[in-house]
Amino acid sequence: MSPSLSVVADNDLKNSSSLAAAKAETVAQRVKRLQAEAKQLAKDHIKALTAAIVEVEQMAAEIAEGGEAYPPGVRDVARRLVEDMDSRVQTLEAIVART
Repeated sequence: MSPSLSVVADNDLKNSSSLAAAKAETVAQRVKRLQAEAKQLAKDHIKALTAAIVEVEQMAAEIAEGGEAYPPGVRDVARRLVEDMDSRVQTLEAIVART
């Protein structure tokens, strides 16, 4: 014989309070909140991109200065990458500073 099932009340106050808060938020307020969240996420993503570019720049600098262990063509490309990456990071930082 299987055990009988019974209904249990959902007394989770956290869910009911967040539901009440969501109902109290107007559509315009929600749009503003979501836009602010999206802008913050975009800024975080740009910071991650900048950090990745800096990491590539450092690796390229190591290769450019690596001497005879690296083929001359590779060292030249790495040297040009260092120059380009530095200006790209500066451009990104300038754009973000304006916003």
